Amino acid sequence: MAEQPLDEKTATMLVAEATAAPSMHNAQPWRFRYLSGEQVLHLRADPDRAMPRSDPDNRALHIGCGAALLNLRVAAAHADLAPETTLLPEPDDPLLLASVCLPGAVGGVRDEELARLHPAIRQRHTSRHPFAEKDIPEDLRVTLQEAAAREGATLVFPGPWHAETVLDLVRDAESRDTMSPGADEDLVRWTRLGAEADTAVDGVPEYAFGPRRRDGKAPVRDFSGRRPVADRGTTAFEHTPHLALLSTRADGPADWLRAGQALERVLLEATLADIAASLTSHALEDRELRLLARDPASDIGQVQMVMRLGYGPRGPATPRRPVRDVLDIT
Repeated sequence: MAEQPLDEKTATMLVAEATAAPSMHNAQPWRFRYLSGEQVLHLRADPDRAMPRSDPDNRALHIGCGAALLNLRVAAAHADLAPETTLLPEPDDPLLLASVCLPGAVGGVRDEELARLHPAIRQRHTSRHPFAEKDIPEDLRVTLQEAAAREGATLVFPGPWHAETVLDLVRDAESRDTMSPGADEDLVRWTRLGAEADTAVDGVPEYAFGPRRRDGKAPVRDFSGRRPVADRGTTAFEHTPHLALLSTRADGPADWLRAGQALERVLLEATLADIAASLTSHALEDRELRLLARDPASDIGQVQMVMRLGYGPRGPATPRRPVRDVLDIT
């Protein structure tokens, strides 16, 4: 079938799906530009949404943008497009994270495995609720590991001693934050309390905090800190949380973008399998702690994200900025 020009409506739809991706504190640190004459979408980092305190190297920013890129690729495949993606196409422009060529090849060969994930884009939500004390089947674990591998990353389900080490690192990070003045600066900036939660277009609103943890070992960040939140109860979380570590071989901007794509691919696969998930980078925000998250007995590279998986509520949808605020068309 002959190629057809990609119209602005389709480009807008692709970006709308891309922005459903997770990002640290739901800061949504991305911008898009569609070059209609060239049939190219650019993904750019938004430095105004960076977190200098907790993400000084912009590692988490790149991971969030990588997740948005994967969603865009899924949406494109669903629309019978065959996008050609280039990471960091211009070394002199570090804010240009990816270039996606969309030549309007409607009816062409598409990635069926990506297209299959499309229904999960809008179903996927971060869950900060307790999960059941129920094992994840081995075949599903393999499926999730294969999803990460397709994007050039590795997903490891740590054994008991390694999982306990990671949980200790998360608790250590929480203790360091308590002792360090201003450590919650980024968290406070990106949480939405009271009436602000009802009108927010970004950040983590109080209705997505989940209950406070009364008991259990699940690594769930308390976004309220010491601030009171009305009608928020406490409950027991799982004592044996199912953790997964996502890692890449190297540790530069391109690797972080690959990690973000792998992360979202795993999350979409998990969503289709009715597995809920929450993410924690708390122990990875401190370089010393992050190095300790690696299993010295295996060769898994650089840990980019700690995932908590299990059977439980998916959690509510969090707000997103209107597409008109993140997409420029030229």
